[in-house]
Amino acid sequence: MSTSPATVSDKDAITETIQRYVDGGKSGRGADMKDAFHPDATIFGYIGPDLFAGPIQKLFDWNDENGPATGLQSQIASIDIVDTIATARLELDNWTGHHFTDMFTLLKVDGEWKIISKVFYLHP
Repeated sequence: MSTSPATVSDKDAITETIQRYVDGGKSGRGADMKDAFHPDATIFGYIGPDLFAGPIQKLFDWNDENGPATGLQSQIASIDIVDTIATARLELDNWTGHHFTDMFTLLKVDGEWKIISKVFYLHP
C-alpha cells in the first residue's frame, strides 16, 4: 500500500515502461526493451538450479538469443508507488513456452520511470 497518493500519470508511465519491456520480449530484440531499464539495472533469478544474475545486459543478450515471443501474454498484477520509487509485479505467459513472474523495482530518474532491478521466477 502506498504511503502517498500516486497520480494516474505515474501509474500510466510505469505501465508504459513495463510495456516497452514486454514489447522487446515479443520482438525478440534486446534493444527494443533497453530503454525501459536504467543503464545500471540488474537481473536475478534461477533457471532450473542455475543462478542467472548480473548486469541487465544479460537479459538483453538472452532475449536476442531466445528470439521473438510472438505469443507472449502479460498482465501487471500490482504497482505500488511511493513518490519517486515503485515496485511492480508482472505475470508473463508463453514467453517461448515459459511462464515467468517478474518483480521490478523502479525509480523516477529525471522525470522518467526506469526499472532498476528485475527479479524473476521461472515456473516449472
